[in-house]
Amino acid sequence: MAPRRRGRRPPRRTRAYRLARTAVLAAVLVTVGVRCGGDHGPGGPDRAAAQPDRAGGDGPPPAPLPRSPAVSLRIPSLGVDAPVTGVGLDADRRLRTPPVDQPRLVGWYAAGPTPGEPGAAVAVGHRDTRTGAAVFAALAQLAPGRHIEARRADGRTAVYTVDRVRVFDKSRFPDREVYGPSRRPELHVITCGGLYTRRTGYSGNVVVFAHLSATR
Repeated sequence: MAPRRRGRRPPRRTRAYRLARTAVLAAVLVTVGVRCGGDHGPGGPDRAAAQPDRAGGDGPPPAPLPRSPAVSLRIPSLGVDAPVTGVGLDADRRLRTPPVDQPRLVGWYAAGPTPGEPGAAVAVGHRDTRTGAAVFAALAQLAPGRHIEARRADGRTAVYTVDRVRVFDKSRFPDREVYGPSRRPELHVITCGGLYTRRTGYSGNVVVFAHLSATR
């Protein structure tokens, strides 16, 4: 999905290339939405006990990290510590979710930014399945100021601070706001939300917007 390379210069080394790649990926994802096809029941969210977050302070923004895939995702305040798998788009250009038989698995849009890279990285997971609550059962309860930690294949960790949490109706899902380009490293975490009926499933999506605040 990235622009063609010209010559022998590694394009990902330039800031211009990274921004261009983000814009191209955003164009691919715009208007695709997120399908919650694996979520079949209300399965109320687990009210996990809040835990202290461990992250950097409020100093200057950290330098972006080079490309390296995500391997795990932690949300300390919700008690989430989950493995990550790469996901892509289905035939309808909608973001795929992890397999329904692996409800504790988080999907990371593999063609987008990796943890700590410039741009809006996207992670997705189930709220619940037929077997009960899933990895993002309590995502809507995540408060601004809390932290999300994405561990990378190279051993580094990108720490994001939550800016806001929103619930969007699927018929009015803001594709550009969620999938559009961003100059700073961000993470958008998505699961099902809104009202639930057996006939139509969930009416919307919960989206957490966070920005990179520390690396280690």
